[in-house]
Amino acid sequence: MLVQDRTLPKSPKSQIRTSSHRFSDSKSLDFSTWVRDNLFKIVTVLLLIATIAALSFLRNFTDTASLIQSKSQEHSPNAIPLPVINWNSIQPIADKSSVYSRFGSEKWIVVSVDRYPTDSLKKLVKIKGWQVLAIGNSRTPKNWNLKGSIFLSLDMQANLGFRVLDFLPYDSYVRKSCGYLFAIQHGAKKIFDADDRGDVIGDDLGKHFDVELVGEGARQETILQYSHENPNRTIVNPYVHFGQRSVWPRGLPLENVGEISHEEFYTEVFGGKQFIQQGISNGLPDVDSVFYFTRKPSLEAFDIRFDDRVPKVALPQGMMVPVNSFNTIYQSSAFWALMLPVSVSTMASDVLRGFWGQRLLWEIGGYVVVYPPTVHRYDKIEAYPFSEEKDLHVNVGRLIKFLVSWRSNKHRFFEKVLELSHSMAEEGFWTERDVKFTAAWLQDLIAVGYQQPRLMSLELDRPRASIGHGDRKEFVPRKLPSVHLGVEETGTVSYEIGNLIRWRKNFGNVVLIMFCSGPVERTALEWRLLYGRIFKTVIILSEQKNEDLAVEAGQLEQVYRHLPKIFSRYTSAEGFLFLQDDTILNYWNLLQADKNKLWITDKVSKSWSTVSPNGKSDWYSKQAEMVKEVVSTMPVHFQVNYKEAIRSDQSLIICSSELFYIPQHLAADFVDLVNLVGNVQLHYKVAIPMFFVSMDSPHNFDSVFSTMVYKRKPPTNSSTFYSAEAPAVHPWNVSSEQDFIKLIRIMAEGDPLLMELF
Repeated sequence: MLVQDRTLPKSPKSQIRTSSHRFSDSKSLDFSTWVRDNLFKIVTVLLLIATIAALSFLRNFTDTASLIQSKSQEHSPNAIPLPVINWNSIQPIADKSSVYSRFGSEKWIVVSVDRYPTDSLKKLVKIKGWQVLAIGNSRTPKNWNLKGSIFLSLDMQANLGFRVLDFLPYDSYVRKSCGYLFAIQHGAKKIFDADDRGDVIGDDLGKHFDVELVGEGARQETILQYSHENPNRTIVNPYVHFGQRSVWPRGLPLENVGEISHEEFYTEVFGGKQFIQQGISNGLPDVDSVFYFTRKPSLEAFDIRFDDRVPKVALPQGMMVPVNSFNTIYQSSAFWALMLPVSVSTMASDVLRGFWGQRLLWEIGGYVVVYPPTVHRYDKIEAYPFSEEKDLHVNVGRLIKFLVSWRSNKHRFFEKVLELSHSMAEEGFWTERDVKFTAAWLQDLIAVGYQQPRLMSLELDRPRASIGHGDRKEFVPRKLPSVHLGVEETGTVSYEIGNLIRWRKNFGNVVLIMFCSGPVERTALEWRLLYGRIFKTVIILSEQKNEDLAVEAGQLEQVYRHLPKIFSRYTSAEGFLFLQDDTILNYWNLLQADKNKLWITDKVSKSWSTVSPNGKSDWYSKQAEMVKEVVSTMPVHFQVNYKEAIRSDQSLIICSSELFYIPQHLAADFVDLVNLVGNVQLHYKVAIPMFFVSMDSPHNFDSVFSTMVYKRKPPTNSSTFYSAEAPAVHPWNVSSEQDFIKLIRIMAEGDPLLMELF
């Protein structure tokens, strides 16, 4: 190391030895006189001691640091390193290779092209005051050309000298990241992120967006804003605000698609900080493959219309909205948020970028605003690859929760940007490749002359200001005709949507816990889509954990052991409904049930029975002995309830326990009972009924499941077996997508809107 290579200063001992041969006159032994005469020697010795001590300290410090680093690497072999950037040594990058080196414009439209110019793109070129920049990829025709536009082929991009080029795939629209840098390098102050199949309504972006935020052209007005009253609300569907309640944008978690009621009230925010402006698209809006393939016949094009008279709406801190890459204006303060990640699927890249950017936008005091229809996109009836959206359907809900809770102590904004990208890689939302890509992107921004924004001293964790009556702004959106199986919405459909709102209002704060015995890779997303419209959230347990599908590991035989940790996650929920995947829940028949009581199948004789272990197999005897052991350790209130329900010590309650409900106020009792079981291997068919009769008397259970359809074995004709009038149906096998489609069609008798799913 450098410290070890340094040459030590020449020892002063040699000087002392030399002077010892010299003779001098005798002097007084007075101490002060001696110090004065030997001051030089004393200072020299002290310096020598200090030098040796410093070298020793540095040597030990270095060894300790090396040891710590070694230990860190030993314990975290797969840790993702955080790139180190010297922000003050980044050399400028000038355009010296293209014919546009001396061209500049403040307003740019950036599109990705992989086919010859479309009619929509030809119209974009004619928008006054905006320069179109077309970014090519490996699929773009070699002779691509459009008068009035700037086209960057792969060869031209390669000569620009940007660091990000090392990470961009050759065949993807995410090469637009190179285009954004080119526009910034050439004077961009506003960038319209667009695609080549959207017509700007009225051919004027200034009529729809707030292109100017300061100066004479700026609109000095307040903007309607979603209420921040509910701190647990972190995502909204903006399409509801613009009149389409049953349409949802790509990137909205599937468990939120059922939130279709309009806002109780809004607040307001001053304009000027809407650095990201998301427009709504008529015709084919930004929807995911689930919506695209389930809301119309396959050969019919979408032509959805939104209300263009609705006021724009802003998102407060703590609340997010999906943002796309084909109808969005970025102001210069948010140019850093244009980076399209490269390690995720192309259908997920711009949406993940949008959530990432929104979180960082809070650090500089900015916000996203959603605007009424700004473009009309034509549906070309093309394939929407569901597999390409896997990153969205599986991870986006968890990502939003992570981003809302994320905090950083960095003092520079770009350091926060890099830190968040690193944290997202560690959490598995993207990979180390995007961490390196972020580092390259930020350096390129500085190299082309971009000035990073200043941080705002905002306390994200401070208590939110209360919303007074005078701060509440009323607005009720119109209900426009929506797509429903290829036909216009009628009064009947409006009634059906009203039912969905009632069900959601009743169960919107109830957590559904499903145990899947079947193959979760074929059904997990479908179960979430079915029940996520109704319940607060859907948690899926299975024998095998599947992180990609957010499926948690659990053992059915002791499934009750997994419930306490779920209870602790949702302390604000009204209650918890457990359901096995061999039982179908007709939620529309549960509205009258009392959510403050326990629900279980105690009135269903084929599910709940009291048996005597005598004469039974050893399993019953062993379970009965374990029950006695647990009961003997119960506190008095549990024992009294249990023994009042079970008159004989020789009796044992058996319940199939395919479904049961626990209200929030009894969740703590349930957890206490689970803890009493300890390591005893009590089967869930014995443990669950024992818990229930210990928590409360069966006379107080809600009898909502008493009329459920219950068979021990599935009948040969399952279509006549199902009843939409029953609260639940058992058994019912769903092990594939085809089984799920059959189920949806038959459940549509009770909930016709289910037909929109498939």
